[in-house]
Amino acid sequence: MTRFDELIQDLPLIAILRGLQTEMAVPVASVLIEAGFRVIEVPLNSPDPFKTIDLLAQEFGADVMIGAGTVLEPAQVRQVQERGGDLIVMPHSDTSVITEAVARDLTCVPGVATPTEAFAALSAGAAGLKLFPAEGLPPAVLKAWRAVLPRETSLFPVGGISPDTMAPYLDAGATGFGLGSALFKPDMPVSEIEKNARAFVVAWDAWRSARKN
Repeated sequence: MTRFDELIQDLPLIAILRGLQTEMAVPVASVLIEAGFRVIEVPLNSPDPFKTIDLLAQEFGADVMIGAGTVLEPAQVRQVQERGGDLIVMPHSDTSVITEAVARDLTCVPGVATPTEAFAALSAGAAGLKLFPAEGLPPAVLKAWRAVLPRETSLFPVGGISPDTMAPYLDAGATGFGLGSALFKPDMPVSEIEKNARAFVVAWDAWRSARKN
């Protein structure tokens, strides 16, 4: 089992902190980690993302996977690694980016919207697949993909996910989710981010408990 798999085992939710200011990185990450999050993504179209990744990796990297989202080019993979990040998340499935991440022993979760992209990304070494945008890939689509993809494939719908929309995707076979604006926005007070984080955790726990009963 990879470190990524271990960290998402109890709570398979990836925090997407698009627009995060570096000075707010530690307070925001602290409330997420306290709520149970173990994977944090800083998209590269955020202010000073490499500095933010560096800070988070130094502060929390021993216990939490810190990485970058919106990684578009192989050169950015190297920059993320140099700043201590060990997760590469993409909105697309450019195999040159996936290959670079794999060569550097980084976890890569590319974005896919078709089975063709999904199989190509897995062949290139993707550790999981980001179903993006989830608004255009409803649970019925995910269920159909599950019938043909390798059973161990981790699938993470991303885009428009809220606590109320998680269960149908999980029932269809989702592994977890990438959470964006329903969890975090740059202008949100930390107390609101904490409230949102706990709402997602409650929704996950409720679904898992229902499955056990």
